[in-house]
Amino acid sequence: MNHVILIGRLTRDPELRYTPNGVAVANFTLAVDRPYTNQEGERETDFIPIVVWQKLAETCANHLHKGRLVAVDGRLQIRSYETQDGQRRRVAEVVAANVQFLDRAGEARRTAPAGDDGGGASDDLIGDDLGEINLDDLPF
Repeated sequence: MNHVILIGRLTRDPELRYTPNGVAVANFTLAVDRPYTNQEGERETDFIPIVVWQKLAETCANHLHKGRLVAVDGRLQIRSYETQDGQRRRVAEVVAANVQFLDRAGEARRTAPAGDDGGGASDDLIGDDLGEINLDDLPF
Protein backbone atom coordinates (compact mmCIF):
# COMPACT_ATOMS: atom_id res chain seq x y z
CA MET A 1 0.00 0.00 0.00
CA ASN A 2 1.32 3.45 -0.94
CA HIS A 3 -0.79 6.12 0.80
CA VAL A 4 0.38 9.49 2.12
CA ILE A 5 -1.61 12.06 4.10
CA LEU A 6 0.04 15.39 4.94
CA ILE A 7 -1.06 18.65 6.54
CA GLY A 8 1.09 21.70 6.04
CA ARG A 9 1.49 25.15 4.52
CA LEU A 10 2.50 26.03 0.97
CA THR A 11 5.99 27.52 0.76
CA ARG A 12 5.22 29.15 -2.60
CA ASP A 13 2.36 29.63 -5.04
CA PRO A 14 1.60 26.56 -7.18
CA GLU A 15 3.32 26.52 -10.57
CA LEU A 16 0.85 25.48 -13.29
CA ARG A 17 2.06 24.04 -16.61
CA TYR A 18 0.54 21.97 -19.40
CA THR A 19 1.97 18.88 -21.06
CA PRO A 20 2.33 18.87 -24.86
CA ASN A 21 -1.01 17.01 -24.95
CA GLY A 22 -2.73 19.76 -22.94
CA VAL A 23 -2.90 18.03 -19.54
CA ALA A 24 -2.59 20.42 -16.59
CA VAL A 25 0.10 19.71 -13.99
CA ALA A 26 0.93 21.89 -10.99
CA ASN A 27 3.76 21.70 -8.46
CA PHE A 28 4.14 23.23 -5.02
CA THR A 29 6.08 22.51 -1.85
CA LEU A 30 4.42 21.77 1.47
CA ALA A 31 6.10 22.65 4.79
CA VAL A 32 5.13 19.95 7.32
CA ASP A 33 6.15 20.23 10.96
CA ARG A 34 7.49 17.09 12.62
CA PRO A 35 5.50 16.02 15.69
CA TYR A 36 8.50 16.28 18.04
CA THR A 37 11.18 18.81 18.94
CA ASN A 38 14.94 18.51 18.47
CA GLN A 39 17.56 18.76 21.24
CA GLU A 40 17.30 22.55 21.22
CA GLY A 41 13.54 22.31 21.83
CA GLU A 42 12.67 23.49 18.32
CA ARG A 43 10.31 21.81 15.92
CA GLU A 44 11.86 20.67 12.66
CA THR A 45 10.08 20.99 9.35
CA ASP A 46 10.11 18.81 6.24
CA PHE A 47 9.65 20.41 2.82
CA ILE A 48 7.78 17.97 0.60
CA PRO A 49 7.25 18.44 -3.15
CA ILE A 50 3.64 17.94 -4.26
CA VAL A 51 2.41 17.23 -7.82
CA VAL A 52 -1.23 17.62 -8.86
CA TRP A 53 -2.76 16.74 -12.23
CA GLN A 54 -5.69 17.68 -14.45
CA LYS A 55 -8.61 19.70 -13.02
CA LEU A 56 -7.14 19.45 -9.52
CA ALA A 57 -3.97 21.17 -10.78
CA GLU A 58 -5.97 24.07 -12.21
CA THR A 59 -8.08 24.38 -9.05
CA CYS A 60 -4.99 24.46 -6.83
CA ALA A 61 -3.27 27.01 -9.05
CA ASN A 62 -6.36 29.26 -9.00
CA HIS A 63 -7.11 29.07 -5.26
CA LEU A 64 -3.92 28.29 -3.36
CA HIS A 65 -1.16 30.71 -2.48
CA LYS A 66 1.95 30.75 -0.34
CA GLY A 67 1.06 30.23 3.32
CA ARG A 68 -2.26 28.41 2.79
CA LEU A 69 -2.91 25.46 5.10
CA VAL A 70 -3.93 22.31 3.21
CA ALA A 71 -4.31 18.58 3.66
CA VAL A 72 -2.91 16.45 0.83
CA ASP A 73 -3.94 12.84 0.27
CA GLY A 74 -1.97 10.91 -2.32
CA ARG A 75 0.87 8.52 -3.01
CA LEU A 76 4.66 8.71 -2.76
CA GLN A 77 6.45 8.60 -6.10
CA ILE A 78 10.18 8.17 -6.65
CA ARG A 79 11.29 9.13 -10.13
CA SER A 80 14.64 9.57 -11.78
CA TYR A 81 15.79 11.90 -14.50
CA GLU A 82 18.97 12.94 -16.22
CA THR A 83 20.33 16.48 -15.84
CA GLN A 84 21.58 18.47 -18.81
CA ASP A 85 25.15 17.55 -17.87
CA GLY A 86 24.31 13.83 -17.91
CA GLN A 87 24.03 13.16 -14.17
CA ARG A 88 21.31 10.78 -13.00
CA ARG A 89 19.09 12.23 -10.22
CA ARG A 90 16.27 10.78 -8.13
CA VAL A 91 13.47 12.77 -6.56
CA ALA A 92 10.73 11.82 -4.10
CA GLU A 93 7.41 13.63 -4.39
CA VAL A 94 3.78 13.14 -3.43
CA VAL A 95 1.28 12.81 -6.27
CA ALA A 96 -1.94 14.24 -4.81
CA ALA A 97 -5.30 12.59 -5.40
CA ASN A 98 -7.13 15.03 -3.08
CA VAL A 99 -6.34 18.44 -1.65
CA GLN A 100 -8.45 19.95 1.11
CA PHE A 101 -8.21 23.65 1.92
CA LEU A 102 -8.04 23.97 5.71
CA ASP A 103 -8.12 27.74 6.06
CA ARG A 104 -9.80 30.55 4.24
CA ALA A 105 -7.82 32.49 1.63
CA GLY A 106 -7.42 35.61 3.83
CA GLU A 107 -6.24 33.64 6.87
CA ALA A 108 -3.02 32.53 5.14
CA ARG A 109 -1.80 36.11 4.91
CA ARG A 110 -1.85 36.52 8.69
CA THR A 111 1.11 35.20 10.64
CA ALA A 112 0.13 32.16 12.70
CA PRO A 113 2.02 31.33 15.90
CA ALA A 114 4.25 28.23 15.81
CA GLY A 115 2.17 25.10 16.19
CA ASP A 116 -1.11 26.87 15.29
CA ASP A 117 -2.96 24.99 12.61
CA GLY A 118 -4.56 28.14 11.25
CA GLY A 119 -8.19 27.39 12.08
CA GLY A 120 -10.87 24.87 11.42
CA ALA A 121 -11.32 22.73 8.37
CA SER A 122 -13.63 23.73 5.57
CA ASP A 123 -15.71 21.48 3.39
CA ASP A 124 -13.64 22.22 0.27
CA LEU A 125 -12.50 18.72 -0.67
CA ILE A 126 -11.04 18.83 -4.15
CA GLY A 127 -10.13 16.10 -6.65
CA ASP A 128 -12.08 12.95 -5.94
CA ASP A 129 -11.50 11.33 -9.32
CA LEU A 130 -8.53 12.04 -11.55
CA GLY A 131 -9.30 9.27 -14.03
CA GLU A 132 -6.65 7.54 -16.10
CA ILE A 133 -3.41 9.36 -16.84
CA ASN A 134 -1.70 8.61 -20.12
CA LEU A 135 2.03 8.02 -19.56
CA ASP A 136 2.74 10.06 -22.70
CA ASP A 137 1.33 13.11 -20.87
CA LEU A 138 3.85 12.91 -18.03
CA PRO A 139 6.49 15.66 -18.28
CA PHE A 140 9.34 13.36 -17.21
